[in-house]
Amino acid sequence: MPMVTLSSVPQPAVWHGVPSVILSDETLLQRKAKVLSNMRQLGLDTLIVYADKEHGGNFEYLTGFIPRFEEALLVLHSTGEAVLVLGNENLKLATHARLDNRVVHAPWFSLPNQPMNNQKSLPELLTEAGVTAGKTLGLAGWKLFTGVGDDVNQMFDLPAFIVDAIRQAGEGTLQLRNATGIFIDPDGGARTTNSANEIAHYEYGANLASTAILTALNAIAPGKTEKEIASLLAAEGQPNTVVTIAATGDRFAHANLYPSDKVIQRGDKFSLTTSYKGGLSSRAAYVVADASELAPAVADYLDVVAKPYFSAVVAWLEHLHIGMRGGEMYDLIERFLPKAEYHWHLNPGHLVADEEWLCSPIGPKSDALLRSGMMLQIDIIPSRAGYAGASIEDTVALADEPLRQKLASEYPSLWERVVARRKYIGEHIGIRLPEEVLPMSNTVGYLRPWLLDQGRALTCK
Repeated sequence: MPMVTLSSVPQPAVWHGVPSVILSDETLLQRKAKVLSNMRQLGLDTLIVYADKEHGGNFEYLTGFIPRFEEALLVLHSTGEAVLVLGNENLKLATHARLDNRVVHAPWFSLPNQPMNNQKSLPELLTEAGVTAGKTLGLAGWKLFTGVGDDVNQMFDLPAFIVDAIRQAGEGTLQLRNATGIFIDPDGGARTTNSANEIAHYEYGANLASTAILTALNAIAPGKTEKEIASLLAAEGQPNTVVTIAATGDRFAHANLYPSDKVIQRGDKFSLTTSYKGGLSSRAAYVVADASELAPAVADYLDVVAKPYFSAVVAWLEHLHIGMRGGEMYDLIERFLPKAEYHWHLNPGHLVADEEWLCSPIGPKSDALLRSGMMLQIDIIPSRAGYAGASIEDTVALADEPLRQKLASEYPSLWERVVARRKYIGEHIGIRLPEEVLPMSNTVGYLRPWLLDQGRALTCK
């Protein structure tokens, strides 16, 4: 276990005004090819992909957009033909989609009390989209069902009225199976690995989130409100992929999830989170300048929570490598931060994409391999009764030498940021990152346990 100390360190650099990277036409063609290949492996004639505002990532992966406040289906046939089934207010987006398509209008996917007059039923429209008798169909919602007590291949997280209509369109002869894994199975799902273009596209959000987090951390002060700090987490008009957190003291009073008018007090626990496509950054610590300002019951926070947690994060970062099995990482964190004492229960790390949590190859006895092109979020959540949490959630990418070379040659500005982040992490924090671990966030490894002390952070030098 590394020797962890609270040391004087400069804050990490941040980058403002970084341009967005648009996904190329080549990338979208590669995405479609990956999905069609996975369909063939499953023996599917047709894949039906469901989307709504909260669960649009698989749909967006191929179309380039989500259906915002409506629902939508993408009907993709093994021939490559794509049909978009859209509600009233998304019909206009079909011409802007990133794949060739034809459109079927399904007004039932629209908002309440909008016109839903249609001479054809939903099963009839799905038949027009190519859902016909005798086919083998995969339904892709947004989650993987992994419990052992159910027939997960026959569990569907699409609305019942849609599944019923699919069955009717197939006249009772369709073979249906859950095919969400085509996109997000941790060991081979199309969306689990990324090209250089995709990594550059997502690094924009990871940089944005971590820049906003550091700005907000530096603004925390007694007398300010949660809303004042939360306002600093909104960035460049981009949509958040999680609920913004700026919470002082005890959370969830009156079941409230959002920043409120609560005033920050010296000695408070404080939680801070923001997330954009490609990256989340989160912090949890105390609003104090040093340990003497803590309540007596938590005066040992640094030794019993912050340092053990930081040691686990260091181990996570220093042992992460291509070819590692998810179960190995899970066991590593259990050794550094035993669940029986620190009460974490979710996966200690997961994949990131358009969603904050895509899926996770990391879990008990997981044989899923960590691969080049994966983008992972550090996500270890310790819990000790009575104490504030500790959190330095950020995003890294795994990249083999060819992918690193491509990033450096095609995206030199991004590569300069990656090199600068790696240098800071090694020289100032003392974390020895493997060559294939690329920091996407500016604040990877940066843990300030005393939020009012902006000059010190934990190091393992």
